[in-house]
Amino acid sequence: MKFRKFGKALLMTAISAGVVFGISSCVQSYTVGYLYVTGTQTASTTGAGIISGFKIDHNTGNLVSISGLPISSGGANPVRAVLLTGGRFVYVLNRGTTTDGGPCSATDVCSNANITQFSIGGNGVLSPQGTYYTQGNNPIRMVADSSGTHIMVLDHDAPNGTGCSLVFGPSVTTCGDITAFSVDSTTGRLSYVLNSQVTAASGSPLPYFPVPANPIDFTLSSSFFLTLSGTPASGDSVFPYAYNVANGQLTVNQNSSQPLGISYGNAIVVAGGVTYVLDNGPNTNTPSSNGQIFAFTLGSNGALQAEANGYYADLAPYSNPNYVITTSNGKWLYVLNEGDNSNTNNSQSGIAAFIITNPYQLSPIAGQGAVNSTPGSGAGPQCILEDPSNQFIYTANFNSSTVTGLTIDQNAGVLVPLSQSTKAKDSYALPGPATWCVASGRTS
Repeated sequence: MKFRKFGKALLMTAISAGVVFGISSCVQSYTVGYLYVTGTQTASTTGAGIISGFKIDHNTGNLVSISGLPISSGGANPVRAVLLTGGRFVYVLNRGTTTDGGPCSATDVCSNANITQFSIGGNGVLSPQGTYYTQGNNPIRMVADSSGTHIMVLDHDAPNGTGCSLVFGPSVTTCGDITAFSVDSTTGRLSYVLNSQVTAASGSPLPYFPVPANPIDFTLSSSFFLTLSGTPASGDSVFPYAYNVANGQLTVNQNSSQPLGISYGNAIVVAGGVTYVLDNGPNTNTPSSNGQIFAFTLGSNGALQAEANGYYADLAPYSNPNYVITTSNGKWLYVLNEGDNSNTNNSQSGIAAFIITNPYQLSPIAGQGAVNSTPGSGAGPQCILEDPSNQFIYTANFNSSTVTGLTIDQNAGVLVPLSQSTKAKDSYALPGPATWCVASGRTS
């Protein structure tokens, strides 16, 4: 076959366009994403942390282990991880260990706690880049802002009582703290953000931001960092810091916390623009269950404002709600329940599914209960996320050392085991108990 010059030109144009579109498709494609899960090795008595990884097939939801993983998380007992916008770096918060292997406390501080930075390479491989340390003791939570310019870590115990007294009054000598880091946009390296509002006796700014004692969780809600603190004896409250995204500064608007009228708070999470507080206290649901969900709007000074009809009992028989997400389309909300870890079959684990009828009102999805209690699924879930293609839900499970995959019914929001929708596996084994998970749609 012969082509005229004009025909050849058209052919070359078409080929060129195909190459360009092919490259664009490769860069933007969500055919394969990456799921990373932190945890520990089952056989380890030292809490040695690891990161497992999977390629996500966004056609079926199937997970395939990434070659070269798992690898060390860079420390012991990883509790959180964040993946920055753009999917170039993963940061893992390793809580460390005590000398006797018991729980971390102000008197038995976990040693060797750190943040380890990893870069994401070809085929999702992780490479360690650097190690960083918080200013306080016993770190428990870590979050990044949406711009990826700052990372904040919640330390259960401040390094000393100086900052506590400066912020909360001379009689307060114990508290927690937030250590703030700025992120280098090129290398991902972290550097401290100093507290320009509070100055120590030496005249130097504090290297941390004090929060009330016994912190439980924190979140970034609009332009405020909100810390949930308390004990069953004292009750739970929320303390706000105004957040400046330009420089990472946290500013105290008021040095007192807002009581919430609950005593068993587990988490404070922003999902779909709404601030939710999850509580494991008893409620009057029929049949009765443990677990409550509170929806709030955020006031101009960081105060939470309860919404009319913004209280929901968790679905029975679940307990210990520990996280909440909304789907990208804003239609459905899923509450993760860890369950009672003393229960060997952990039937209280699962996902309570709701329809979002308006921004602050939820209705249970008919017939949808605890998905994680179905055969072949995991127990004691610690993490839940929607995959980058917005088709699947994954949970990382502590008690069963697995990842569970579910398909989102795009008409009703019902969660269906992968085997019933795409014939992929429902559950994927991990080397040990899972503690957190992150996902990226970035492909190489």
